[in-house]
Amino acid sequence: MADISVDLLSHVVRIARRAGDEILSIYDSDIEVEYKGDESPLTQADKSSNDLIIRELDSLDLGYPILSEEGKTIPFAQRKTWHRYWLIDPLDGTKEFIKKNGEFTVNIALVENGQTILGVVYAPVLDVCYYAAKGLGAHKQTSDLDSNPIAVRRYQEGEVWNVVASRSHLSAETEALVAKLGSSEFVSMGSSLKLCLVAEGSAHLYPRLAPTSEWDTAAAQCIVEQAGGKVVTPELIPLQYNTKDSLLNPHFIVCYDVEDAWSKYLN
Repeated sequence: MADISVDLLSHVVRIARRAGDEILSIYDSDIEVEYKGDESPLTQADKSSNDLIIRELDSLDLGYPILSEEGKTIPFAQRKTWHRYWLIDPLDGTKEFIKKNGEFTVNIALVENGQTILGVVYAPVLDVCYYAAKGLGAHKQTSDLDSNPIAVRRYQEGEVWNVVASRSHLSAETEALVAKLGSSEFVSMGSSLKLCLVAEGSAHLYPRLAPTSEWDTAAAQCIVEQAGGKVVTPELIPLQYNTKDSLLNPHFIVCYDVEDAWSKYLN
């Protein structure tokens, strides 16, 4: 595996910010909503962000293929030959965008042999950018462009579990897991910001026991892992990418103490 350069990571951060500017140019207007075949919403902001990201990534001349939520029909027979590729969600949290609550992001990941090796998550309304690359650590960049390293927070016995979960997709299984943890504080959040809250230490745990797609998690998974955390299935296997025909993820949990949290739920 070739090392990821600081320069490449900086380029991708700039691309995510430009895509965020594109989204914000539409955010305060009357939002027209279409619905895709799976009944998920689609707006002009999704399309404009997608076009900008693809154009900017292509301009890097790296030759990596691109898999986007808006181009997910590429067959696995073609995808499985990819050694390294970009995986993007041009607007993660379209429902939150439509509600205008600010909890949506631009997600850009670089995947190599099933693992995320670079990830950028930008929240345009909050003007906060999380970014990471293998070997370069994880950072949070605020609106004043001040960047600081981030790290997951280990649960200490006797603490209240700080749990973050989906605002739009809270499942009964998630509620059951949280109930078994004991004393906990529960915070709802949209988009991949949930993983980033664990990465920065604002939450101990993000259990996702409901459907997600690979572009929803790839960028933020890199950030969590480089911040010292894990994103794993009930079998304690890290989420993998582009290893099967379906682009849906299995259930997963994001935490430092993943084994402890899963054991409480599974037992």
